[in-house]
Amino acid sequence: MKNTALTDKHIALGAKMVPFAGYNMPVLYAGINAEHETVRTAVGVFDVSHMGEFILKGEKALDLIQQVISNDASKLFDGKIQYAYLPNLTGGIVDDLLVYRIDEKTYMLVVNASNIEKDWDWISQFNTYGVDMNNISDRTSLLAVQGPKATEALQSLTAVNLSEMEYYTFKKGTFAGVENVLISATGYTGAGGFEIYFDNAHADVIWDAIFKAGEPYGIKPIGLGARDTLRLEMGFCLYGNDIDDSTSPMEAGLGWVTKFTKEFNNSAALLEQKQNGVAKKLVGFEMVERGIPRHDYEIVDADGNIIGKVTSGTQSPSLQKAIGLGYVHTSFAKEGDEIFIKIRENKVKAKVVKFPFYKNK
Repeated sequence: MKNTALTDKHIALGAKMVPFAGYNMPVLYAGINAEHETVRTAVGVFDVSHMGEFILKGEKALDLIQQVISNDASKLFDGKIQYAYLPNLTGGIVDDLLVYRIDEKTYMLVVNASNIEKDWDWISQFNTYGVDMNNISDRTSLLAVQGPKATEALQSLTAVNLSEMEYYTFKKGTFAGVENVLISATGYTGAGGFEIYFDNAHADVIWDAIFKAGEPYGIKPIGLGARDTLRLEMGFCLYGNDIDDSTSPMEAGLGWVTKFTKEFNNSAALLEQKQNGVAKKLVGFEMVERGIPRHDYEIVDADGNIIGKVTSGTQSPSLQKAIGLGYVHTSFAKEGDEIFIKIRENKVKAKVVKFPFYKNK
């Protein structure tokens, strides 16, 4: 089991620690609902240093990236970020990721913790371009500072004007007295905020500085439990639950980051799917009757016929109702369609709704 550079901090704060993607990670501190509320209304800090970071550098770095990702990275400029996925060769998804353009010959890829080795091996096999690849995951710490008060809480720590940073852009600068920190206007909560990348050696200093600066704004540490409820309220996919090696990106609603203006791995097959349509679709649903949907529960029609499967589900802390994601036959995928979740042999009524479930007021 790996630790992050901040594991001792979490234990000292009384976090409940659990194994996650090979790391010893904090799942909660005060409680999932309280932490969720902190991020929606104030500001919270997640240690997500278990995520993977690869640096790709060289004349042909863009060529390699264009081959392995679905999105069109030629549209990036210095300081711009793009969401994409790595298609496999059989119609599924190796992983979803973020692509950061540092300069025209240097990119950073941010991948899911559970897929670091898999993604590295996958990309490496297509590196016939002589691109210099460097896996910096083990020496890189990452904090997600999320919530409507994140900008105010962090501004005193850097000369970078955080309020002027657009969504999906980043800047490098001095942060909490530490040079060469990457500040990214991204996150997985829908609550706004930043993700801060830095060398492990500076973890304690940066953590302490963030909590001191954020104290007037009600800053709190947040665990992976609330990270999951927050992302689910936004309808964001979680790799391993909602998308995986066997799920089609077209079924998963990832057509918006699939750009057929270029050729990439398995692009011809995916284009065919786009043109011909798919048999099932990832939808959001909310429970009409009482019950909480869970991963792998069957989705059925009014007659009890199986029409799909739940991939993620929870009781939404913000909405005070149960919500979920799941794949259903496309004939049941329209907003307002009535579906039923099989919970302990009972058919429990739900309805298909549009993403996001939670809309910022």
